[in-house]
Amino acid sequence: MGDLTALTGDYTIDPAHSSIGFTVRHAMVTNVRGSFPEHEGTLHLDGADPSRSTASIDVTIASIDTGKPDRDAHLRSADFFDAETYPTMAFRSTSAERIDDDNYRITGDLTIKDVTRPITIDLELGGSATDVYGSERVGFEGRAELLRSDWGLTWNAALETGGVMVSDKVKLTFDISAVKNKD
Repeated sequence: MGDLTALTGDYTIDPAHSSIGFTVRHAMVTNVRGSFPEHEGTLHLDGADPSRSTASIDVTIASIDTGKPDRDAHLRSADFFDAETYPTMAFRSTSAERIDDDNYRITGDLTIKDVTRPITIDLELGGSATDVYGSERVGFEGRAELLRSDWGLTWNAALETGGVMVSDKVKLTFDISAVKNKD
């Protein structure tokens, strides 16, 4: 996109037009996909110096949705996220870098339950536009991988055929639409 100076400013993530999703291997053979539809966050974009950009996102754990209510209840339980004790998963950026015209990398602290560890997210700038309400919007697609055991999410079950019920590796996906705050 070349010159990003016009994008400089503070933005609020629009949860109605954004998604935070995950994919995890189940029973060693299939993928289970889910999302956290309830989330909020802010971005500060510095088009002249992208390394000064920041992101802050809070995710409501109880909103987890895999399409199966029984599975969602298990994921909310103390076996996994313990949503009653730890209702929010949080990301706070610590650094950002521009890789090329449309690709960025943001690193930050991800807190799940009572564990905070660094994570790096690769982002692609999807574009920017003025919406039908006259608000400036910017969009990003992102992806990252993590080992859930690094955050103490270790519940599992052995399979009779060998292997485990839920893989340790989790793939995260982000589709973020953010609205520029009016001065």
